[in-house]
Amino acid sequence: MASLTTFGNDLYTGKRSINFVANRRVWFSVAIALVLFSILVPIVKGGFNLSFEFTGGSQFTISPVASADQDKATDAVAGVVPEAVAKVTTVGNDSVRVQTNQLTNAETDDVTEALATAFDVDTSAVTTSFIGASWGQDVTRQALTGLVIFLALAFLIMALYFRTWKMSAAAMIALLDVLIITLGVYSLSGFEISPAAIIGFLTILGYSLYDTVVVFDKIRENTSEDGENSTRTFAESVNLAVNQTLVRSINTSVVAALPVASILLIGDFVLGAETLRDISLSLFVGILVATYSTIFVAAPLYALFRQNEPEIRKRDARILEARKRSVEPDIAPAI
Repeated sequence: MASLTTFGNDLYTGKRSINFVANRRVWFSVAIALVLFSILVPIVKGGFNLSFEFTGGSQFTISPVASADQDKATDAVAGVVPEAVAKVTTVGNDSVRVQTNQLTNAETDDVTEALATAFDVDTSAVTTSFIGASWGQDVTRQALTGLVIFLALAFLIMALYFRTWKMSAAAMIALLDVLIITLGVYSLSGFEISPAAIIGFLTILGYSLYDTVVVFDKIRENTSEDGENSTRTFAESVNLAVNQTLVRSINTSVVAALPVASILLIGDFVLGAETLRDISLSLFVGILVATYSTIFVAAPLYALFRQNEPEIRKRDARILEARKRSVEPDIAPAI
């Protein structure tokens, strides 16, 4: 703990520094590679694994059952509706859920009786429901509308608070980076995109924005102190702010990620609760990616956006020239 405290103090005072801004080409290359990979994954895999709520279909829940044998459910459906594609999952310890494409009323009755026979329960223990694909389309449309409104308001509020649109632009690009990479992880893992996952995606955008605002607030504090007598260039002031908030960002991410990871493990492997699994995976991945994006994308990108402003270029040139003169050796006059 003492060494971590010393490390944090050294970063805050500038005694020790990790040069995030100067190495931005490396970080941007990594970020672009991750984004491209995240875009290619669903293309190669043929899209995302959408949940029942988005694809629509019929659903059967058998509860309670003595043995949650998924093969029994698969065989039962195949026996009465061979062309149906059944997805069987275990819910808890005594329930089985079967999801298929949309069935007719007669087919629904046949599947209900077949499932009741397979699990040796009364037909009243088998509940049925169905949902149309239009419901998922409505949810998707509303989620996209909410995302656009969120980004627009966040951009406007940050621009007013920091008094520069360039901070808002850097933050929005970092948010999109977080969202795309998180979606890529979802596609790679094969987890379903469900309404719970959509809620998780929107939640991590708020977390990412919070982390970015904390770092940007420190950047504004450092750069506002830079006057004519400053010995730091603009990029160095930005980099110092990232270093000063680095330990805080890491600690916040760890504290937030650990309980979410616990929910993910318990929900997936212990309780078998898909809702917990879907939302916790999006939160867990989003928290980690948001921390990376703030440090390696948002802050260096802001420095890049402002480095060519005339006032900043003039001041940076003066500082660099003063340093050059201070290290030049004195040359004795020739006799």
